Amino acid sequence: MKKNSLGIQTLIYGGLFVWLMLASLPIVWTAIISLRQYVDAFSIPVKWLAPITFENYTTLWIDKAFYKNFLNTSIVTFGTVSISLTVGCLAGYALSRYRGSLGFWLLIIALIFRSLPHSTLLPSFYVMFDAIGIRNEYFTLIMVLVAINQPFTIWMLRSFFVNIPNELDEAALVDGCSRFQAFRRVIIPVMWPGVITTGLFSFLLAYNDFLLSSSLVNADKMTMPAAIANAINAESEAFLMQGVAGAVSITIPLVILVIIFQKQIVSGLTQGAVKG
Repeated sequence: MKKNSLGIQTLIYGGLFVWLMLASLPIVWTAIISLRQYVDAFSIPVKWLAPITFENYTTLWIDKAFYKNFLNTSIVTFGTVSISLTVGCLAGYALSRYRGSLGFWLLIIALIFRSLPHSTLLPSFYVMFDAIGIRNEYFTLIMVLVAINQPFTIWMLRSFFVNIPNELDEAALVDGCSRFQAFRRVIIPVMWPGVITTGLFSFLLAYNDFLLSSSLVNADKMTMPAAIANAINAESEAFLMQGVAGAVSITIPLVILVIIFQKQIVSGLTQGAVKG
């Protein structure tokens, strides 16, 4: 039995290793060719050993001012995550403690709105914001991303709050805390892994958004995904290599973020999956 169990475990780990290699291959290969000239990056047959150059990155970040797109992305992402988590925590906590049928229907309406494709909402957003003269503004894009992301944030945070016993609220109220003080001092510290996990998903929505970011703002406020797509779709070979370098650049912050918050993310996902 032990030998069979060991063999099955080895097979599972072997399969996971093969899957990991196949899944990471496109990312690793993109990182490799971003350090090459165009003729070496797309040569046939493949040049496994080619000169390394950082010209693509220096041209992208300095000559093409990609740091401005990074700054635009930072502003939009920070604003979206901050507002989404603030509203989501308050609404999710309230809905987790509310026992009436109205809370259920509010969640269903939020889910229906979240399920709508972005392309169906974009025309109305574009026409409306252009008519009142606020289309090319940071707060406009942030407001739209928050509106799209908020239903998911509320749903996810509510599932975390439901798993926290009501006795914690009651104990805090008995000790003299107001409802908001109980929420801030008792519930949120317990909920912190869930907040981090939800914040990561909210971050990914705003950070990776292309359709809305490329349509609702002009080039001066364009975020990184839209700028990279323009470079990759350009006919120039130099622009293409800068787009490849940009694709690697936009991935690095995500990897760092996951490494920093990996414990909270795992804890938050486990907390959301186990009730009671």
